[in-house]
Amino acid sequence: MPEPYDPLQPGDKEAIAPTGAGGAMDLALEEAETLEKPLGGGPSSPGPGTKARSLWSDAWHQLRRNPVFVVSSLLIAFLVVIAIWPQLIASGDPLQCDLSKSQQGSAPGHPFGYDTQGCDVYTRTVYGARASITVGVCATLGAALLGSLLGGLAGFFGGWGDAALSRVADIFFGIPVILGGLVFLSVVTSTTVWPVVGFIVLLGWPQIARIARGSVITAKQNDYVQAARALGAGNTRLLMRHVAPNAVAPVIVVATIALGTYIALEATLSFLGVGLRPPTVSWGIDISNAASQIRNAPHMLLWPAGALSITVLAFIMLGDAVRDALDPKLR
Repeated sequence: MPEPYDPLQPGDKEAIAPTGAGGAMDLALEEAETLEKPLGGGPSSPGPGTKARSLWSDAWHQLRRNPVFVVSSLLIAFLVVIAIWPQLIASGDPLQCDLSKSQQGSAPGHPFGYDTQGCDVYTRTVYGARASITVGVCATLGAALLGSLLGGLAGFFGGWGDAALSRVADIFFGIPVILGGLVFLSVVTSTTVWPVVGFIVLLGWPQIARIARGSVITAKQNDYVQAARALGAGNTRLLMRHVAPNAVAPVIVVATIALGTYIALEATLSFLGVGLRPPTVSWGIDISNAASQIRNAPHMLLWPAGALSITVLAFIMLGDAVRDALDPKLR
């Protein structure tokens, strides 16, 4: 008596697959195996051993192909280098002046001409990047750290601390920046950059705190955070391991754009005479000195103002590119 047919026996060349109509359809074994492959399995589809990219690796993958990011990054890198080592492209002394050359135009070795005091405009423009970028970077780091810490803790724990932080932030939002700078910095006699940095951090952290608070509140409601809490993870582990890495992207975007804004704010305060003060070399100081001579010697205003505009634009462009890369809705 022959044995019953078993479609799973080794060596069989056919497999019987049930159909929705209740019948049977004979498939070759090779064709049946192809049904197990993922749909659309082409060169662009990840294989079974391919690791999915994270948010940061995916963002970096997109940023490298964004010409706005490449151009702004190269420009910012150049500005940072000359801020650290201005003598690489400027061999003169920004404080060495000759009144006999006051307001003279371009000359050999001095392509930007001279200012009212007879100082080389090119050298002062190059050295002015140091103070402006130092203020922008330090103020951004201070505001981002303070705002992220306070806003993140308030958003994660909530309660009376969250309410108190929101009301304090509202108070700072109500202070006019320029007026506050005139009042706060007018009583400071220091000629260093730190009073300006402290003032910008004082008025800049509420914006970062509000962004960080909202991002943390959104992140802590996700399923993976609730699952980690159900498995016994403490608040510290939840905040540092699960919430913070997934809530930091909006803070980075806002801080990058704010860096350019802080550089412009420093120049504005220096222009008004309450920011950086001589002998510190600053674009805002040079623009202030050149404003009254714009008709007689426009070159005194053109070069420091152009350097300031390009620097602010570079950081804003960088922030826009980072925002587009980190926000999946904008892809």
